[in-house]
Amino acid sequence: MSNLNSVKHTTKRKNLFLRVAKGHFATNDRHSNYYIDVVAQKARLSEAKAVAEELSSYFGHTTIVDTILCLDGTEVIGACLADQLTKADFVNMNAHKTIYVVTPEITNSSQLLFRDNIVPMIEGKHVMVLAVSYSSGKTVESAIDAINYYGGLPTGVSAIFSTVENSRSGLPVYSCFDPQFLGDYNSYPAHECPLCKAGQKIDALINCHGYSALK
Repeated sequence: MSNLNSVKHTTKRKNLFLRVAKGHFATNDRHSNYYIDVVAQKARLSEAKAVAEELSSYFGHTTIVDTILCLDGTEVIGACLADQLTKADFVNMNAHKTIYVVTPEITNSSQLLFRDNIVPMIEGKHVMVLAVSYSSGKTVESAIDAINYYGGLPTGVSAIFSTVENSRSGLPVYSCFDPQFLGDYNSYPAHECPLCKAGQKIDALINCHGYSALK
């Protein structure tokens, strides 16, 4: 985050960090006072493994995971999480006693699509959704709807950062970090943003890929 003043928070777990910048940031539908940078966790193997180890520690051994559905470019974390859950001998129901790691295709109308050769990895399987964050929940809830549509069984949501403990659809949300870790984190619908109302300019546009600073 070369153009933003960022802070790297460490944790008790080796290679598990939270990198943040404080300011005024905007997604396509929400504004927040923090930008949470997860690029390294998605791209650096040691950090992806640390995220996977932390997330897997929250799953009970009654949590069935056959498939991990990766959103927001979390495939590296997804592979590490599958490996971690397999090592821990978590329950799965598919014939090969392994865990599939898949990514949905997103259409121009923002619908999630699975091609015919991917559907068997969803249909009849217990599917864990993996995302960068859960805040408004829009993308994650679309994924849950898609899993149901294709005959899968959503079993939970995993995220690096989450503002809730349960999804809008009632599934548990497992996360490495929550707003209490930052203390004064806030997120608002764009039209209700108090930073905008106070005349504070937006520092950057953000999404799961990173940020674009506004000068």
